[in-house]
Amino acid sequence: MKTLGLLLLTATIWFSACTPNNVKEAKEWEKYFTKHKLEGCFMLFNNGQGTFRVYNIDRAKERFLPASTFKIFNSLVGLQTGIISDTNMVIRWDSVTRSRPEWNQDLAMNQAFRLSSVPYFQEVARRIGRDTMQRWLDSVQYGNHKIGKIDSFWLDNSLQISPDEQLGLVKQLYFNQLPFQRRVQELVAGLMMQENTPKYKLAYKTGWGVAGKKQIAWMAGWIEENMHPSFFVLNFETEDASLDIPALRQEIMRAILTEEGFFKGER
Repeated sequence: MKTLGLLLLTATIWFSACTPNNVKEAKEWEKYFTKHKLEGCFMLFNNGQGTFRVYNIDRAKERFLPASTFKIFNSLVGLQTGIISDTNMVIRWDSVTRSRPEWNQDLAMNQAFRLSSVPYFQEVARRIGRDTMQRWLDSVQYGNHKIGKIDSFWLDNSLQISPDEQLGLVKQLYFNQLPFQRRVQELVAGLMMQENTPKYKLAYKTGWGVAGKKQIAWMAGWIEENMHPSFFVLNFETEDASLDIPALRQEIMRAILTEEGFFKGER
């Protein structure tokens, strides 16, 4: 069985940090996917114990378009290169009316990240440029590191990344171990923070894209209790356009983490 990969920056390659002994199949999580007729996977890495629990390990090794989870990487490169000066940097609205009204305005970087504004980060990618973006994709070994059109390659199925690789990325981001300045990593990790309560901290970035007839959904991040982080990745697909993807992501993530004893401040 191929083990699950984490990012080893000293060699700038995806490297397996676990062994077959600490990867356990979580067949019991299947019910959360079959309930909605979804093909998907969920990965949970307990950093303190060094153990993985994974539902659908084969899918965890497959690559899919990253959709808006790429905003993590795009933000890192933008801040590192100075294309984004800080999280308050505003990019003016281009006056093109889009389907999400909240995008149709001038946005600061922190607003754009939380609203998952596609046009904001398309402009960031254009300003970064193909050559610079390619160098960073290659050095970090991000997925298949393929660029098509510079402002849509993470949406049009050119760039692909596996849930396994996504887990490596967010883990290294949390520990400031990516090849970016510490300040840059801390800023991006801060943007991912969704809930900061006395019992737990929950940080993640979502994604939702289309590949042919399939809608691909993502959630990648971590939950921290008592200063002990656990990292997770949710990925699933459906051809049912009537499903509420944002609601399903939340439902599955919270159901699994609750089943595993999180949100109580006892981990």
